[in-house]
Amino acid sequence: MDKLRLFTWRRSTTVTLTIGVVLIMVALVASFVTANFKPTTQVRLGSGVYSLQLADTVTARFQGLSDVEKIQLNGGLLMVFDSNDMHGIWMKDMKFPLDLVWLDSSKKVVYIVKNAPPETPTKTVYVPKDPALYVIELPAGSVQKAGIKTGDTAEFKLAV
Repeated sequence: MDKLRLFTWRRSTTVTLTIGVVLIMVALVASFVTANFKPTTQVRLGSGVYSLQLADTVTARFQGLSDVEKIQLNGGLLMVFDSNDMHGIWMKDMKFPLDLVWLDSSKKVVYIVKNAPPETPTKTVYVPKDPALYVIELPAGSVQKAGIKTGDTAEFKLAV
């Protein structure tokens, strides 16, 4: 009889397995949502309107658009830093060229790099000439197409 009890399926076993499966499913859904639904904001700059992903953490800024295969013509990335500084951008693991636009705390364009090539063997770091709080990464050619120039002011709102 004792051997039979050892191999009996108990109600507590069913409950434990069910809770375990539910927790695994919740973790998988949370992981998928985190990886695929990044916060975005609409940015008006020059004659362009862009739907940009936000990178407002150290990890997100470090990742940038690295390893992304391609972006929409009106897409890109808005990096939000903690303070005005000479924030450098490196094209590590990039697969396509970008236009880079630095904005100060009043969202005024302080520096532009057009058509920065994907990662090069020399590991070029692009640094603005003036301190900036934001960096926008756009598909190459966007700056020229939208007529973006130093001194322009971007319009966007960040969730508080």
